[in-house]
Amino acid sequence: TTTTTTTTTTTRSENRFSLLVHPITSHHTKNPTTRTTRRKMLFGAARLSSTRATRTSSVVQCKATSNNKGGAGAGGRKQQLWSPRQEKVLVSPLDALNKSDAITGLTLESFDGVSEVTTKQGELHQIEQAKPSESFARKMYAEDCEAAVNRQINIEYSISYLYHSMYAFFDRDNVGLPGFAEYFKKEAEEERAHAEGLIEYQNKRGGKVCLGALMSPITEFDHEEKGEALYAMELALSLEKLNYEKLVGVHRVADEAGDPSLTDFIEGEYLEEQVEAIKKVATYVSQLRRIGKGHAVWDFDQSLAN
Repeated sequence: TTTTTTTTTTTRSENRFSLLVHPITSHHTKNPTTRTTRRKMLFGAARLSSTRATRTSSVVQCKATSNNKGGAGAGGRKQQLWSPRQEKVLVSPLDALNKSDAITGLTLESFDGVSEVTTKQGELHQIEQAKPSESFARKMYAEDCEAAVNRQINIEYSISYLYHSMYAFFDRDNVGLPGFAEYFKKEAEEERAHAEGLIEYQNKRGGKVCLGALMSPITEFDHEEKGEALYAMELALSLEKLNYEKLVGVHRVADEAGDPSLTDFIEGEYLEEQVEAIKKVATYVSQLRRIGKGHAVWDFDQSLAN
């Protein structure tokens, strides 16, 4: 009786431990679609082995970790914790990229650019028929826009020419206002840079630059009542306002011709800067009217120089 009790206790102990660490054992037959699985259940109760047929493209293995590195279960096999099988569900790429599932009520047509440009009236035909004297880059650039840009180039050069004359006047030894001379020199260079910017744009659009004759500017800026400083600055203010008016005219021509490139160029590169220039010169005119023609003009000249 004593021996039987001891054997039973040992068997229950082994079953209890095998419950925790007994692994899943899979036996595969020659047929890849048949798999036999043996499991041990709770409290040492075992189920009969079951065989089932499955259709799988690959064998799903169960990753298990060892519970006892040094121990072994029944039959001398390494004991491991059981973990459930995990499988991923794959979606066919064709299903995911099906346009009818993503977009409904919309038809997308392919764009055949080569066929468009190779027609008799296409861009390729026009480039081939273009003369060497004609621009290859010209596209949707109206003649009115080309003429307006050329007029503005000559306006910018004319204003620069007049500012150069003011620079030469105030740099005289009998005038002696180096601050005014330096100011009008910078203004002349700025207007010249504006003309060069318009020349670059004209060439970029495929137009031809036509420079007109420049009128000889006045050389004397003395004024009996206002003095040379106030008179020259008022003249500069009138030129800046006139230039703004002409730039708006170029913008209007471009807008009427449906040329968004030219309108954007005039707005971004010229109009805003011209508004700021008008405000600056108007402030100078107001200050010079306050100080008159006396010694304060010299102080104003030094502020321009600094």
